[in-house]
Amino acid sequence: MRFQRNVIVSGVQLCRTLSENKSHDSMGFRDIQQALYELAYHVVRGNLKHDQASNVLGDVIEFREDMPSILADVFCILDIETSCLEEKSKRDHFTQLVLACLYLVSDTVLKERLDPETLESLGLIKQSQQFNQKSVKIKTKLFYKQQKFNLLREENEGYAKLIAELGQDLSGNITSDLILENIKSLIGCFNLDPNRVLDIILEVYECRPEYDDFFVPLIESYMYMCEPQTLCHILGFKFKFYQDPSGETPSSLYRVAAVLLQHNLIDLEDLYVHLLPGDNAIIEEHRREIVEAKQIVRKLTMVVLSSEKTEEKEKEKEKEEEKTEKLPDNQKLGLLEALLKIGDWQHAQSIMDQMPPFYATSHKPIAIALCQLVHVTIEPLYRRVGVPKGAKGSPISSLPNKRAPKQADSFEDLRKEVFNMLCYLGPHLSHDPILFAKVVRLGKAFMKEFQSDGSKQEDKEKMEILFSCLLSITDQVLLPSLSLMDCNACMSEELWGMFKTFPYQYRYRLYGQWKNETYNSHPLLVKVKAQTIDRAKYIMKRLTKENVKPSGRQIGKLSHSNPTILFDYILSQIQKYDNLITPVVDSLKYLTSLNYDVLAYCIIEALANPEKERMKHDDTTISSWLQSLASFCGAVFRKYPIELAGLLQYVANQLKAGKSFDLLILKEVVQKMAGIEITEEMTMEQLEAMTGGEQLKAEGGYFGQIRNTKKSSQRLKDALLDHDLALPLCLLMAQQRNGVIFQEGGEKHLKLVGKLYDQCHDTLVQFGGFLASNLSTEDYIKRVPSIDVLCNEFHTPHDAAFFLSRPMYAHHISSKYDELKKAEKGNKQQHKVHKYITSCELVMAPVHDAVISLHLPKVWDDISPQFYATFWSLTMYDLAVPHSSYDREVNKLKVQMKAIDDNQEMPPNKKKKEKERCTALQDKLLEEEKKQLEHVQRVLQRLKLEKDNWLLAKSTKNETITKFLQLCIFPRCIFSAIDAVYCAHFVELVHQQKTPNFSTLLCYDRVFSDIIYTVASCTENEASRYGRFLCCMLETVTRWHSDRVIYEKECGNYPGFLTILRATGFDGGNKADQLDYENFRHVVHKWHYKLTKASVHCLETGEYTHIRNILIVLTKILPWYPKVLNLGQALERRVHKICQEEKEKRPDLYALAMGYSGQLKSRKPFMIPENEFHHKDPPARNAVAATVQNGPGGAGMPTSLTINTVRLEEGTTEETDKLKEKSQGVVKVINKAVNAAPKVTTSNGNSASNSKIIKEKDDKEKSGKEKEKEKKEKTPAATPEMKALGKDGKDKPKEERANKDEKAREIKEKTPKSDKEKEKVKKEEKASKEEKSKTIVTIVESKSTAEKEREKEPSRERDVTKEMKSKENAKGGEKMPVAGSLKSPVPRSETSESEREQKRRKVDTHSSPSHSSTVKDNLNELKDSSAKHYINHTTPTLSKSKEREVDKKDLDKSRERSREREKKDEKERKDRKRDHSNSDREVPQDSTKRRKEENGTTGSSKHSKSESPSDSPRLNEKEKEKNKSKSSGKEKGDSIKAEKMEKSSSGSKKESRHDKEKTEKKEKRDSTGGKEEKKHHKSSDKHR
Repeated sequence: MRFQRNVIVSGVQLCRTLSENKSHDSMGFRDIQQALYELAYHVVRGNLKHDQASNVLGDVIEFREDMPSILADVFCILDIETSCLEEKSKRDHFTQLVLACLYLVSDTVLKERLDPETLESLGLIKQSQQFNQKSVKIKTKLFYKQQKFNLLREENEGYAKLIAELGQDLSGNITSDLILENIKSLIGCFNLDPNRVLDIILEVYECRPEYDDFFVPLIESYMYMCEPQTLCHILGFKFKFYQDPSGETPSSLYRVAAVLLQHNLIDLEDLYVHLLPGDNAIIEEHRREIVEAKQIVRKLTMVVLSSEKTEEKEKEKEKEEEKTEKLPDNQKLGLLEALLKIGDWQHAQSIMDQMPPFYATSHKPIAIALCQLVHVTIEPLYRRVGVPKGAKGSPISSLPNKRAPKQADSFEDLRKEVFNMLCYLGPHLSHDPILFAKVVRLGKAFMKEFQSDGSKQEDKEKMEILFSCLLSITDQVLLPSLSLMDCNACMSEELWGMFKTFPYQYRYRLYGQWKNETYNSHPLLVKVKAQTIDRAKYIMKRLTKENVKPSGRQIGKLSHSNPTILFDYILSQIQKYDNLITPVVDSLKYLTSLNYDVLAYCIIEALANPEKERMKHDDTTISSWLQSLASFCGAVFRKYPIELAGLLQYVANQLKAGKSFDLLILKEVVQKMAGIEITEEMTMEQLEAMTGGEQLKAEGGYFGQIRNTKKSSQRLKDALLDHDLALPLCLLMAQQRNGVIFQEGGEKHLKLVGKLYDQCHDTLVQFGGFLASNLSTEDYIKRVPSIDVLCNEFHTPHDAAFFLSRPMYAHHISSKYDELKKAEKGNKQQHKVHKYITSCELVMAPVHDAVISLHLPKVWDDISPQFYATFWSLTMYDLAVPHSSYDREVNKLKVQMKAIDDNQEMPPNKKKKEKERCTALQDKLLEEEKKQLEHVQRVLQRLKLEKDNWLLAKSTKNETITKFLQLCIFPRCIFSAIDAVYCAHFVELVHQQKTPNFSTLLCYDRVFSDIIYTVASCTENEASRYGRFLCCMLETVTRWHSDRVIYEKECGNYPGFLTILRATGFDGGNKADQLDYENFRHVVHKWHYKLTKASVHCLETGEYTHIRNILIVLTKILPWYPKVLNLGQALERRVHKICQEEKEKRPDLYALAMGYSGQLKSRKPFMIPENEFHHKDPPARNAVAATVQNGPGGAGMPTSLTINTVRLEEGTTEETDKLKEKSQGVVKVINKAVNAAPKVTTSNGNSASNSKIIKEKDDKEKSGKEKEKEKKEKTPAATPEMKALGKDGKDKPKEERANKDEKAREIKEKTPKSDKEKEKVKKEEKASKEEKSKTIVTIVESKSTAEKEREKEPSRERDVTKEMKSKENAKGGEKMPVAGSLKSPVPRSETSESEREQKRRKVDTHSSPSHSSTVKDNLNELKDSSAKHYINHTTPTLSKSKEREVDKKDLDKSRERSREREKKDEKERKDRKRDHSNSDREVPQDSTKRRKEENGTTGSSKHSKSESPSDSPRLNEKEKEKNKSKSSGKEKGDSIKAEKMEKSSSGSKKESRHDKEKTEKKEKRDSTGGKEEKKHHKSSDKHR
């Protein structure tokens, strides 16, 4: 009881306190529920009686108004809980409680809350089942019976009023709120369906799109009454209605949807799913388009026959028609277009993101809508900075929509939206050229601002970002759009306006992207590319010189839009067919500036193509595609204003990488643009013109009259200076010359290396010439460093360094000279010259100091730095005025003017213009000539003053000449054709100036003596220049040789022609020391012989370079060499042989040889016999003279005898192999003899060649009498007389001895002799006296010795050599045994073979005198040339014994005469020796040696004795061989035939015929001599 009481009390208190708390917060409400529930639950459990609980509840019920409802809820929960319990008592308790409380809670509330079964048990309802049925009926009536009308016909009046409400005039004060209230009323009154009302609102909005401001708020307010998805679903149903294949969604619906999206009334994602087609279908369609585009490309590239073409075209048309029919309605694109039109960029962007790139904008309406949006966005900025001056333009009003993108007022604003829009637009900006132009103009304005300085660092960073954005837009939008435009030249020019502000690196990068990547990014572009190529093929197939204009227009049209594709194809055609170059260049005149720039890029790309081989398959020549491109480059850059920087930089980069192939391009560009030609084929007239002023060069120096190069050369100059490429290119080329050989040339063919070297060198010369003539003095001096910096820091070769510096010196000197002239106004010539010399000294003094570092100090012992600098700094312009060239050009102009006058057809005004032009040119040329003449006079005055300090010759004159040739002449003469002429003129000038210590003779001798090494080391072009140099040198020599008066005037008393070459300190000399005219002619003959010898050697080597170079050199020197008939014939035969050998093997050599051969034949009539070339002295009176073997020329071989050497070398080559052993044996003997006499410097021929003739004569004389002679031979060999006779009696015919006697006198006038030498001379005189009595014996002895030697030679060559040495030692230089040892029993051709071998050996061992002394050879000439007159008379022997007996009487008389002469001679010699002996003693031993080395004038007896064994065989044999050379041309032919037949035929017949011929010849020659001498010769012959 107490528990029940407590529960009741606590429950009542709790309810009271809770109800007193007036706040209806959820916590209080729940607590009351909890309290009532617990109270009721105690009753259910039986803890509390139901009447007590009802009493408590009766008390509590008053506390709150909602207490009955709370209680009903509690009963509802307990009802559910107890109905689930199995315990019936609890259920009963619950029922009792509810019955007890019925007075507290109304029946209605309980019927709502409690279960029907419970209500039935409580008695509140009769049957639960009926109750259930009744409630279902009520619910159906409430919820499912329609109370509102969906169809208009169901409620006409309500919907009519609704439409009237929405369609009324909205211009007044009517607001959306007011209308919304009316709509609500209508819905309520007429039971209208709210969803259908919303649908009608949207329909009306579609019809009245201008009332956005009314309908959007209305819909927004209305949506508060609907579920959020309702609007989206209604729109979706609307779109779905139009998704039939035939249906077309109206644009108004798209617009309404777009506006609702923009105002966020619906979500794009919700609406997107209702739209068709699906994304997958769109992607599939895009793929299909790409495949179709590729198929079109494939078809266009295929070769299709015409009949097939028409069929295919028809099919394509049908397909296109089908496509146009089947195009379904794309609702996504329609919505996108509407979004763009109202300016909702965000939603539009998200739709485009869900499609393939550029798929959306590939539909024209969308592209145009997006373009319009961009127009609006950029309008303020464009009006401010983009409108060109004077242009009005049509302003574009902004969108009324406040949610549209913000308009751009600055470049920074463009980044936010505009650039993004353009990127989505891509190539389809092509639909709106006006917008294209606007964007480009904005770009131009931005670049102007970007390139101006003065902005802050932050701004600069922003600008950099903007610049990169602009480049991206250009790459992704502007260029692709241009490709899709229909040949819009204006757009191309507009774009160039912006492009030209970019550096070329950026431009070329853009072109590269455009050409190689852009065209693959979009199906449309793929098609356009294919169509362009197809059209280009069509045009190029029909392009000829005749239709250049129409074809050019077509090319121009095509190039406006797709230049990269077009030029790529054109260049590919040019690389294949070089005859297209001219028409293509002419047809490019309709291009825009942008197109020209693209063309430059395409050319560079074509040049840099790594897949192309730069060499032909033979690896010896540059590929024709590269040559064609280079030629095209030159032509196109000259004719059109194309920027050169990229091309020049490309060449520089290639050079940096060590590749010189691309210099071909630079060469062509400079040639065409500046008119500076580099060619080795210049005529002498052109070359002469090139030594004049600029005007003369332009008129007469080049092959083509290259006019109007002023503008193009200015462009080239600007490009070089703006990009600082002038000096780097020069230095790179100068360094690359050697790089070609040592880096590039490793595995390349020698011929190709030579070509690349020449190309590199020629381009350097051409480029340097361009800079010198086009750069201003300041520009040039500013860029070219001093000579020592060039050579030592940049490692520029000296010749190239001086070549670059030379114009600088000339500029400097002329400017200084002008300054001095202005300072002191004196017009006297002397004053001017003095000022000129002063200015030269001022300018050149630092140069003199600078050059010292270029060479070792000892170089400056012989030549002064001043001389070195003077030589390298002057040009041909400074040395001589080409008067004949000036006259020639002036006369040409006069003829031209006359022709203009005579031309009747020419209009008068044109006549006048042409005549004025010719007159102006004539005046310019005459003015230029006058100016040059004054300049040359000044230069010569300067040189006259300088010359005494030029050559110091502290060592020897020989060494001085060596240095001069090595450091000055040789490097420069192969630098350029003009330099070659300059070198020759400079040598002559140094001679004419009477320069101290300069030996002209020695210089010329060194130049002509041995040209093999120089020729062999030249490239093709260098050989040509070297040939020019030799030609000019020979011209001078030939002029002196031609006339005694000229020689006496120009050389007679000049120090350069002194024959005594003393070291410094011994200068001076008398007339006897000068080389007289006749001796000079002998010397010239020797030079001609040496040239022949070198030429023959080179032609015989079989080496490509040797043969090519010597043929080039010979072609160049053809005007002056060969002059002597027999030398010419020898050359002709050798060249003929080359023609035969090389015809199949090396066609280029064959062509050269054939060319030279033809020219040589045409020169033949101008050749003269040898005796006309240099005068041969009449025979001396004394028949037997002492031969002076030990004079300074003793080592020499008679030049006149060398011809047979050359001729005999042509013996058949078949026997070469057989005879190598024998010929080598001969060579060994000779070489050992040479080794025994180290100072011998013989070069003039090979002794072996004459051994044949000796052998033949021995054979003749031996027939039938060998045994008898062998017996006689043994007796007289040991006597001293025989020793002398061995020297003189056999080897030297008597006539020669007589002649030598004369020579000895001449020699002794000039040369001091040592005591030993005098003794030897006496010995020889004595021997010659006794010679007569023992002639026959000696001959017999020599013959038998020779025979023995021949027998021994094949088996014992070593023994022969030893024997020769021992005989040398025993007999003091006896020559006979050596001569014998050289005779071999081989036929004539074999001997010639051995002689050839020996000749080669001699060249290899360098035993020639080309680098010793001229004078030695000169004196040889004097001696030998007089000797050769008598050879002919000696050699033929009369075979009949009767003749010998008859002539014995004559011999006795001749002996007496010869003795008388010898006595006189001996007296004279003694007198002379006394005169010279004093000076000889004073000269110290080493100076004598040095002089001996330098010029061979002091032959001591030791040397002369050691010389004789090796020399005498040569002399002996060659004297005999001289007989051949004297025979007529026909007889020569016979003798050659005889050589060939010698092998097989018997000896005796030929011997007799040979003898007869020679005897006849001898008699002819003898007719000029005295009768006594004839008798003497005959008697000596008989005795022999």
